[in-house]
Amino acid sequence: MKHGTLLVVDDNRNILSTVKMVMEHTFEHIVCMASPSGLLTRIREDKPDVVLLDMNFHSGINNGNEGLYWLREIKRTQPQTAVVLFTAYADIELAVTGLKDGAADFIVKPFDNQKLIQTLTDACKKTQKKGASPHTPSGMIWGTSAVMNKLRDMVEKVAATDANILITGENGTGKEVLAKEIHRLSRRADRQLMSIDMGAITETLFESELFGYVKGAFTDAKTDKPGKFELADGGTLFLDEIGNLSYPLQAKLLTALQRRTIVRVGGSKAIPVDVRVICATNSNLDEKVRNGEFREDLLYRINTIHLHLPPLRERKGDIMTYANHFLSRYADIYNKKDLQFAPETQERICQLPWYGNIRELQHAVEKAVILCDGTTIQPFDIEGSATAAPKDEAREIQRLDDMECDMIAKAIRQCEGNLSHVAAQLGISRQTLYNKMKKYNL
Repeated sequence: MKHGTLLVVDDNRNILSTVKMVMEHTFEHIVCMASPSGLLTRIREDKPDVVLLDMNFHSGINNGNEGLYWLREIKRTQPQTAVVLFTAYADIELAVTGLKDGAADFIVKPFDNQKLIQTLTDACKKTQKKGASPHTPSGMIWGTSAVMNKLRDMVEKVAATDANILITGENGTGKEVLAKEIHRLSRRADRQLMSIDMGAITETLFESELFGYVKGAFTDAKTDKPGKFELADGGTLFLDEIGNLSYPLQAKLLTALQRRTIVRVGGSKAIPVDVRVICATNSNLDEKVRNGEFREDLLYRINTIHLHLPPLRERKGDIMTYANHFLSRYADIYNKKDLQFAPETQERICQLPWYGNIRELQHAVEKAVILCDGTTIQPFDIEGSATAAPKDEAREIQRLDDMECDMIAKAIRQCEGNLSHVAAQLGISRQTLYNKMKKYNL
């Protein structure tokens, strides 16, 4: 079973890549930073169980003072986080100083892979044994609107089952957060939640990423490697942006879901997998099915339960719930604990349409907290897309024109150019047909 989150801070990007490769089968999440700038904010955001911290970040400076400074800052602000120091200089005095200042252990470069794995694993176990693991799930923010109360009731009913779930909603509405909440409430909560952005996987890497590969399957396959399905065995597989998956790859995914087995690239053995599948998309999959862009049988397979997250502008009663949450969060991060919204600011926040949804609101509040000089956030501190048209609506207008053009062109082909028949088939007059043909340059 994998451990929680590892944060690696080192200015050598080759080191970052190597550590990530060595530790990817030991930790559930690995976050890499090439500079300690913003380190404390990142720790508050990602809540790592262990930080692997380099001792030197500037060329020509190798006394370890930078590492000791950041170690002390981490232990001052996040004492529950285990810190393992990382240095190319085997200085015993430096190691002792670090241990006295709260470091869990010390690793010397060049490092032995097994030593690295054991040291970081032990540090993580000590953190969790103390009951100070920062990964106690807090759940999502539901708000108080009727539509979200109804959604919450549905989630609580279906989370305990193994039914496949499709989450739909605009960008920024919190589809991934909802998927994590479903996993948290499920019987699989103590197992892995594996998230995959389906739109970011290229066709050439699809099978190796999802199904893994065996040694020798291709040039760089030096060892056997499990795919995301195997890593999520017994847990939950979250397939984000499922609507962006190409048609040929949809068939391969469907086969794995139907058979509940996978075959690694280059292998021949069928490996059984037990995963609960949650998918998310901002696309209209029913429309994609009608247009021949999405397999209907795959839609049936992933859509046992359909949950829709409405845009924030359709549940204005929840807006201040989110805004106050983000205000509290970022006021703490940026050490501005007395900040509050002016009454006029609250009115402005509730009036803005927030076409970017919760994500846009979050960024707007964070920016306001950073730039605010006093203790009260004023209306002019909040920036929102007050006059912007929803992108999805703009695309819909264009799509209707495209659909009409395609329909007329298809009718012309089917009627072999007989415009009288075309007009009759479309239910329009010949003059209207001529006008539309001129409009679309047909």
